[in-house]
Amino acid sequence: MKKIAFYTLGCKVNQSDTASMEKLFRDAGFEIVGFEDDADIYLINTCVVTNMGQSKSRKIIHRAARKEPKPLIVVTGCYPQAAPDEVAHIEGVDLLIGNQDRSKVVDLVRERLGEDPTDAPINAVHDLPVGSGFEELDAAVDASRNRAFLKIQEGCDQYCAYCIIPYARGHLRSRSLENIKEEVARLAAENYKEVVLIGIHLGCYGKEIPGGPRLSDAVKVALSVPGVPRFRLGSLESVEVEDELLKLMVENPRLCAHLHLPLQAGCDATLARMHRPYDTAKFAQLLQRIRSLVPNVAITTDVIVGFPGETEEDFQKSLDFIRQCRFSKIHIFPYSQRKGTPAATMPGQLSNKEKQERVHRLEAIDQEGNLAYREAQLGTESSVLWERRNKDNGLWEGLTPGYVRVYAPSDEEWKGKISAVRLESIFEDGLKGAIIK
Repeated sequence: MKKIAFYTLGCKVNQSDTASMEKLFRDAGFEIVGFEDDADIYLINTCVVTNMGQSKSRKIIHRAARKEPKPLIVVTGCYPQAAPDEVAHIEGVDLLIGNQDRSKVVDLVRERLGEDPTDAPINAVHDLPVGSGFEELDAAVDASRNRAFLKIQEGCDQYCAYCIIPYARGHLRSRSLENIKEEVARLAAENYKEVVLIGIHLGCYGKEIPGGPRLSDAVKVALSVPGVPRFRLGSLESVEVEDELLKLMVENPRLCAHLHLPLQAGCDATLARMHRPYDTAKFAQLLQRIRSLVPNVAITTDVIVGFPGETEEDFQKSLDFIRQCRFSKIHIFPYSQRKGTPAATMPGQLSNKEKQERVHRLEAIDQEGNLAYREAQLGTESSVLWERRNKDNGLWEGLTPGYVRVYAPSDEEWKGKISAVRLESIFEDGLKGAIIK
């Protein structure tokens, strides 16, 4: 039995793709082992969103290729899709697969195993033109084994000035409603407690099909399957949040009242250079509409710091606007120059020192907003999906629908269960509560 090890870099979509490939190899009779263990095959699912992601991808490939005896090295994901020739020339690489044909990965590996080890690598990367079909792989599962990630959308046609993802992931394509229902039914039968619907540009679900379904239709289909207590949405553009989607959040408590809406900058001049589809006034109006329809909604975001040409005045405007938005959590990214994107050659590139200084200033606002969000929940009750008992403090920990981590004492077994909790105090990175039986 051949042994195969996996390493994943980047986003939840990448993690989902890796888990889907793991299942294909497991079903084909391969043994899945840890990446630090000895294996016959090492598969690295790469990321190129930032320079750091691409650099780390190369380091992991080199590390695997240095193992003795020489294993088969498979590189998949965004790096080979965006730069196949570059990846093919990395010493030790045997097989390249981009962001397609993951369903054929087992056959491609078997083909490469049957060849002379000194042969040139197999380059199975091909373009992803308009009209490419969605690859309907099985859903992935997180480390807690209670939460599954179901990718229902792939590709992006927005072409923000800083982003290489449209070049690495291809054009829009969507999982069929029928297959969404089948996958959710399978996950319900396997007793998963939460299903997260994810995509590269999730809000564009179905938009490549004239008159086709929209994200709210996909959510309705998922909710029509009994047996899964919770559903959650991945990242969405604010301009794509339909009223029908918000209505579902209000009417169906199984759909978590949590939206991740990337802002990227809080200054109109910066947003225009980024080629984002809104300005701050429109974003603020959208937040107001969302909160008026879903009063208890948790809203998290992404912000890029130090975009080319961002002056100190621009950044201060961003800080002021972001503070007004009252996000429950901000994911902060210093701008990373990506070759081939318009922003890479824009004037006014900032130094790493300047970007890091601004990251720290925004982190202070993130901490303020996160604390305020948690304090607002004290004295209330919420449901929590319990993931594990914390080894350090002995408390059970899990997540609310609003993605707040909750800790609670109990001598009972709660892993994989959902219970009501009374939220009593601020604790570490979340809240401490008492389980209501």
